[in-house]
Amino acid sequence: MDEEYDIIVLGTGLVECVLSGIFSVEGKKVLHIDRNDYYGGECASLNLTQLYRMFKDGGSPPEALGRDRDYNIDLIPKFMMANEELVKVLVYTDVTRYIEFKLISGSMVCRDQKISKVPATVTEALTSPLLGFFEKRRAKNFLEFVGNYKEEDISTHKGLNLDKQTMSAVYEHFGVDSNTQEFIGHAMALHLDDSYKHKPARETIERVLLYVTSVAKYGSSPYIYPLYGLGELPQGFARFLYFLFYIPLLSAIYGGTYMLNTPVDDIVVDESGKFTGVKSGEEVAKAKLVIGDPSYFKNKVKVEGKVVRAICLLDHPIPNSADADSTQIIIPQAQANRKHDIYIACVSSTHNVCPKNYWVASVSTIVETDAPEKEIELGIKLLGPIKERFDYVSDLYVPVEDGRSSNIFVSKSYDATSHFVSVYEDIKDIYKRVTGTDLVLKKRSTVEEEQAAFEAAQ
Repeated sequence: MDEEYDIIVLGTGLVECVLSGIFSVEGKKVLHIDRNDYYGGECASLNLTQLYRMFKDGGSPPEALGRDRDYNIDLIPKFMMANEELVKVLVYTDVTRYIEFKLISGSMVCRDQKISKVPATVTEALTSPLLGFFEKRRAKNFLEFVGNYKEEDISTHKGLNLDKQTMSAVYEHFGVDSNTQEFIGHAMALHLDDSYKHKPARETIERVLLYVTSVAKYGSSPYIYPLYGLGELPQGFARFLYFLFYIPLLSAIYGGTYMLNTPVDDIVVDESGKFTGVKSGEEVAKAKLVIGDPSYFKNKVKVEGKVVRAICLLDHPIPNSADADSTQIIIPQAQANRKHDIYIACVSSTHNVCPKNYWVASVSTIVETDAPEKEIELGIKLLGPIKERFDYVSDLYVPVEDGRSSNIFVSKSYDATSHFVSVYEDIKDIYKRVTGTDLVLKKRSTVEEEQAAFEAAQ
């Protein structure tokens, strides 16, 4: 730790690992530290014993649940859309060579306490039980508009200006009723509440297009998920940087060092409050700036709400889900009679996160009352009988400053959603605050091509 670095990254949550990987690929010398002896931070994947220690006062799991090593349970489960920018980042940083992904079988929405597949194509819109007879045609026209829209071809705009007209105006243009708006806005565009309706329509149209193109990529669902749980993602970045270290050319181009189980005793700043280094024991690692999760910067964050989550072990698929081995279910706010949606993420042994004939379901939402566990009961009821349940409430932290004056850049806590839309927004935001430019992924040579070029030059 006596060396000086360009960037120090604290915590191995996904936001921190993605930024560490991007800056390493861009040639920055990065030191990545985590006080824990495992990857993932608050979004780690735990085995059964770790889960019981955390939530059952150190108790031991019953033998009937099977072998400890068969469990990789996400504390904060989230799915990726197959065509989203975060997946492109994983490809860009070569992390996908160390991780295998599997399709999530179902993408569903709950209405009137019944779950149905989210229609994402014209054919599905015409056959969906979510839509009435006349509404099917309106939804079909809307989805055709989204699929055919081209910015440079004004004939595809249908007289709409997506930057000036609100999403409510677009809905009105197509005659889309409130029921259809509900699944478009919450289950396809993945908005957290209905405030999007009063904002320019472009963002929502682009989100719906992302959903549709992600479904088209693999088939039944837009979502993918790594085998062995989300904890594989930060480990994938660690393997990537470890691999680079042992390739002479690449270690000259890229820089990245991981240090797990390393205490962070102090964030060192100068007299003007600018970051200068991180102290661990008697050593100080120096750098130009630091990026980290909220747990390392209690004086730089504030609480902006809470999330309630219930991790549930099941010995059956979720009822009425067509026996899906995995699925996401969204209960829109209006269906739950509350201000925020309820999210259900379910995976199974197919994804190597639990033994055969078991499923792991997580139900989550933003806390609105003094009885948070009751706020997710509508989602819990959809699961059927539960073998084990682990409830917890966590604070949502956000940075109180942008970091430019102190060179201390803090990420946000992970929200209640079961997808990565808001996570990638945070990644882009921190990157822009650090560099002053937008995050643009440029095509680069593969590791093999760069190594071959190095060997040819010898």
